[in-house]
Amino acid sequence: MSVHPEVLWAQRSSESDEKKNILYVTVNLPDIKPESLKYELTATSISFEATAGNAEKGLEERTYAFKYDLFAEVVPEESRKTLSSRSLSLVLQKKAAQAEYWPRLSKEKGKNPHIKTDFSKWVDEDEQEAAPAEAEDDGMPDLGGMGGMGGMGGMGGMGGMGGMGGMGGMGGMGGMGGPGGMDLEAMMKSMGAGGAGGAGPSFGAADDDGDDDDDDDDGPPPLEDAEPKP
Repeated sequence: MSVHPEVLWAQRSSESDEKKNILYVTVNLPDIKPESLKYELTATSISFEATAGNAEKGLEERTYAFKYDLFAEVVPEESRKTLSSRSLSLVLQKKAAQAEYWPRLSKEKGKNPHIKTDFSKWVDEDEQEAAPAEAEDDGMPDLGGMGGMGGMGGMGGMGGMGGMGGMGGMGGMGGMGGPGGMDLEAMMKSMGAGGAGGAGPSFGAADDDGDDDDDDDDGPPPLEDAEPKP
C-alpha cells in the first residue's frame, strides 16, 4: 500500500508575464529512487509515484504516491521538474494569464492534510512586485572582511583599557602625530602632567628621559593617596 508524501506549494500570478504566472510544487520526500519515479503532468492533473528510503540511514524503503486534478489548467510543455536527494521540485506554467491567485492547488474543495503552503517561496498576492527584487538580493552584507578594518585587529589589547597600545595598528592613527594631525604622545604626556598619571591609557610611548615610566612606578596619583581622617 502506498503512502501520501508531503506536498508543498506556492505561486505567482501575472496577466502579462508568463514567467511570473507559475506554480511551485515540491514533493518533500528524501532519497527518491530515480529508477522508480513515475511522474505525469497533463493540462488538468498531476500524478506521482516512487520508491523512497535509505537503509543505510535507517529509512525504510516505501512506495509513495498521489494524484490530483488541478484547480485550473497548466501547460505541461512549458513546465519543469528537478529531482534531488531531498525532493522532486516542479515549476508548473499556468495556462490562464490572470492577476488572481488560485485559491488552492487541487480542484477538490476542502483541506488536504498532505498539501501545505511552502512559506519559503510564498509571496502574498499584493506583494508580488517586490518579490523578484528580493529574490535577486544577496541578503545581508558580508561582514567577514571587517575583521581587518585597516588594522583594528590591534584593538584586541583593549581589555582593561590598559593595553590600548595595540591601537597603533588602527590604519593611519599612527600617522596622526605627523604634520597637521594630533600628537597622541604629547597629549598623553600632558594628561599625565595634569594628575592623570598611570590611570590614563598608555599608547606605548614614553618620554626620552623615562618620566612616564617613573609615574607608573610611583603608584596611584596623589589625590588617591589621601585617606579620610578618623
